[in-house]
Amino acid sequence: MTGNTRGFELANLGSDFYQSPYSAYREVRDSAPLCLQPDGSYFISRYEDAALILKDHKSYSSDKKIDFKPKFDDGPLYEHHTTSLVFNDPPYHTRVRRLLAPFFTPRTLKALEANVASMIDDLLDQAEAAGTIDLVNDFANAIPLNLIGDMLGIPKDEREPLRNWAHIILGGLEPSLTPEQLATGNASVEAFKDYLRDLIAWKRTRLNERAETDILSALLADHDSPEGLTELELMHNCIFLLNAGHDTTTTLISNGMDLLLRFPDQMTLLRKDPALMKGAVEEMLRYESPLQIGNRRATVDITLHGQELPAGTFLHIGIAAANHDERQFPEPEAFDITRSPNRHLAFGNGIHICAGNSLARMEASLAFSKLLSRFARIEQAGPTLRPERARFRVISELPLSVAA
Repeated sequence: MTGNTRGFELANLGSDFYQSPYSAYREVRDSAPLCLQPDGSYFISRYEDAALILKDHKSYSSDKKIDFKPKFDDGPLYEHHTTSLVFNDPPYHTRVRRLLAPFFTPRTLKALEANVASMIDDLLDQAEAAGTIDLVNDFANAIPLNLIGDMLGIPKDEREPLRNWAHIILGGLEPSLTPEQLATGNASVEAFKDYLRDLIAWKRTRLNERAETDILSALLADHDSPEGLTELELMHNCIFLLNAGHDTTTTLISNGMDLLLRFPDQMTLLRKDPALMKGAVEEMLRYESPLQIGNRRATVDITLHGQELPAGTFLHIGIAAANHDERQFPEPEAFDITRSPNRHLAFGNGIHICAGNSLARMEASLAFSKLLSRFARIEQAGPTLRPERARFRVISELPLSVAA
């Protein structure tokens, strides 16, 4: 089945959709799994289709040079999003991914885990003393910001502006932008690059003193190797690492807590059996996927749902829609931390699966383990606030009242 369902248009979504998109996604899955958009692109909503497209990097390209030109022109946002790892194909993607791989091994994660645990304990000490916490700004934001800051070797007192730049730059990927949002996004990329130029110059003089987990210094040391990154490639991939590592983990932790509050029986179950934490994090990723929509462009003629589409067709991959597909997940609107199997697509599929997925899982598992063990009472102290973003499932505020 193809076509458009009740005017489902990514560039023209209503306020209700941003608060809970899943009923709209169900309608699209049932009525138009290949959903035509006004610009000639298609929205993909079923799990089987999404999994296949995400895995087949030869038939479906991640390169966005064609697609981002009309949206960003030649500005800094275009330069960033077409230079970073995520929106490129092999061989560039392969080269950058190979350089980053050593920093996401189990050995490296183990070395980082103690610092993450200590950081979380400090944040919870502050929450316990106050009796309240804004889970997003006082907790979920701080954990990945400081971890990725450590991994890039960014001084602790210089990290705060990075949070806002990251949020704005990723916001530029939303289906539609105002002129003001475009200008702010471009300015944020330039500000981030200016900061990194100074940081790189400082680090070049200290390469012999670098920490084992300092990605930026290690990449600088490899600068002159055959596969080394240019300074521009280095800057944009560092921006990408901080943006991706910070934003997705923040939303995983924020949405995960919101889910535990909305489904208190599951919070009780997790308190009783902490061994369920791994499954709980996977179900959080499935139910409220941090990245809700991805994109691919067909490199060859393809056939989907009986319709022939020519090479060059642009596809929006509804990751969140696929993760709620009842054809793959029985009772998809039930939040079930014991769900098994749970082959969600929150981190993608194939060669483009998120390089930091193990890091995000480790951060979330520690965050929830320590939060639930520290506080016998966790209650919502105000509404969950969500900005109107379709590509990312974001919470801006989640106030809690807590007590040991």
